[in-house]
Amino acid sequence: MKLLLDEMYPVRAAVALREGAGIDAVTVAELGLAGCSDPDVFAAALEGGYALLTENVADFTRLAAEHSIGGGHHHGVLIALSSRFSRQPAGQAALVTAVSAAARQSLDDRVVYLKPA
Repeated sequence: MKLLLDEMYPVRAAVALREGAGIDAVTVAELGLAGCSDPDVFAAALEGGYALLTENVADFTRLAAEHSIGGGHHHGVLIALSSRFSRQPAGQAALVTAVSAAARQSLDDRVVYLKPA
């Protein structure tokens, strides 16, 4: 699985996913996209073959829906609500576990709300 982490996630979260779950994870910042608009981040995920991990429900669910309605396909949007997952180092294990569980299923053209184990 290739996963693009939205800009609210630090590089250490991508490292935890790479090392802890074998997921090809990269942050928006690592791709030089920090500060880009959400449509640009979504387009980068599409172009790079990435599913997207974000807390931004409103923008990315809308972008995914509009893309699908227009006949396009995407590699999935994973929503990790901040009320369920902390971005602090202590919360990384729960996020890695939830992403790993989601990665076991097909994410194509889906929006998946992650749940803690």
